[in-house]
Amino acid sequence: MNIEDKDIASLLHWYMESGVDESIGDEALDWFAISQTATQKPTKQKPVASAQKTSPRVSTDQIAEEAEKLAASCNSLDALNDAINRFDSCRLKKTATHTVFSDGNSDSNIMLIGEAPGVDEDRQGKPFVGENGSLLDRMFKAIDLNRKKDFYLTNILPWRPPGNRKPTPEEIAICMPFIKRHMELFEPKLIILLGGISASNLLKSSLGITRLRGKWTEFDLNGNKIPVRPLFHPAYLLRQPKAKGDTWKDLLEIKVKIEELSL
Repeated sequence: MNIEDKDIASLLHWYMESGVDESIGDEALDWFAISQTATQKPTKQKPVASAQKTSPRVSTDQIAEEAEKLAASCNSLDALNDAINRFDSCRLKKTATHTVFSDGNSDSNIMLIGEAPGVDEDRQGKPFVGENGSLLDRMFKAIDLNRKKDFYLTNILPWRPPGNRKPTPEEIAICMPFIKRHMELFEPKLIILLGGISASNLLKSSLGITRLRGKWTEFDLNGNKIPVRPLFHPAYLLRQPKAKGDTWKDLLEIKVKIEELSL
């Protein structure tokens, strides 16, 4: 290697040490213009409008109004049952197995209204079955009443809340037109409310069942004053057996009222 070659090698080595890793081309480049382009901020693209618009959320009042119109169009218990089965605007229906409408004698004069179906009711599609139903039947058998001939059973809500949780005020408001129309079509002469949810909501009271039970009150059904007696729910009695003594007193007073009304 001659001196000139050594000089070229030394120069290349110096370039590499200095960080030069590209050779210069034959054509001159405007590095200033290139650097200016690289530092410019990219233009933001406007978001593309979605072709599908989100539908506005329907309020509880709107759903309740829909339920009220549907209930008012029914002129029989069968028509109401069919209407409730077709009603899809209550979210409880989406998680329920069955719509629970009623049981008992629809030609009787006594109407029992509970709160909401439980797991057994949801499976069988009837109110007050399983342990709750067995206890209820024994309770009323003690005062000579039989569900097949003497009274009629339903709930405020026709669908079971998931996990047997307490229904929300919104769910009750949506279902309330159905139970009111249910009462109008059945035309009871005596109403028994089972549990705090049915008692407080139908009587429009802020009191709990322990304060509401033990006394008679009235329900205004299209101008007719119907006697009402709130009772502990059978599910509560299974959890609190001590309350059975108070319930027995209530049942005896119900028997007296039935005799007075000749029901």
